[in-house]
Amino acid sequence: MIDRHCPIEPQSSPAAARTRERPLSVTNLAAEFHPPSLSDFFPPAVLFEGTPFELDRLMLIRILMSALLIVFMLIALRSPKIVPRGVQNVAEIALDFVRIHVAEDVLGKEQGRRFLPVIMTIFFTVFALNLSAIIPFLNISSNARIGLPIVLAAVAYVAFVYAGVKKFGLGKFVKGTIVIPGIPPAMHVLLIPLEFISNFVLRPFTLTVRLLANMLAGHIMLVLFFSATQFFLFEASAGLKIFAAPSLIMGFLFTMFEMLVIFLQAYIFALLTAIYIDLSLHADSH
Repeated sequence: MIDRHCPIEPQSSPAAARTRERPLSVTNLAAEFHPPSLSDFFPPAVLFEGTPFELDRLMLIRILMSALLIVFMLIALRSPKIVPRGVQNVAEIALDFVRIHVAEDVLGKEQGRRFLPVIMTIFFTVFALNLSAIIPFLNISSNARIGLPIVLAAVAYVAFVYAGVKKFGLGKFVKGTIVIPGIPPAMHVLLIPLEFISNFVLRPFTLTVRLLANMLAGHIMLVLFFSATQFFLFEASAGLKIFAAPSLIMGFLFTMFEMLVIFLQAYIFALLTAIYIDLSLHADSH
């Protein structure tokens, strides 16, 4: 017989029991918040899925930003005036910055003009593709996935190897780059492999990783701040809504910082390319 004065508790599932036992914390209150992850950089295919020409969101952003850069330059320089105005003025200021403060400052006027097309291409490509990180509805730099940084580093690598080989020949260039004169012969056993790795392996590797890591980290931080703002404002309980304003302010401030990073990454990539070319041109004075 069932005692009517001793009610039986309804049975609950193990998951429900664990939920009751779980202590209250900010983590539990924000259980529905989904932070950014590396999956952001590998979205599903949009066009030509399963073919060698498959295009996902990042590839489409690369194509879009490259097209916008080309269109901007064509419009700015289609009929240049002696006294530049408007977009021509903007384009010439940017071109002169790279020519004077990167190419000529590092390589001198003669060699700077010779390698200016490569340095210009690298600077504006990095800058344009990074700029999509702060453009609404794009909100990601396609340089945050390793494919394009590898291509840009390969272009820089070919440029500085070509410069040295063209001037000295392959053997003399390699010898001048990896053999340090004036040291005891026994030290060459240690230093030649180190110099080879430093000059022919680490240079393109560091160019790639520096650009990739900075843009990847920047995207994750921006998404973290703004997705947290959306969560606190629209999904969190009333007690957590006060965190929406600080999160939004930090997102805005980090956007300003990201604008600086976008320019600096383009400048550093182009500057290091010029420095590596200059080192190749002076490989005989190691």
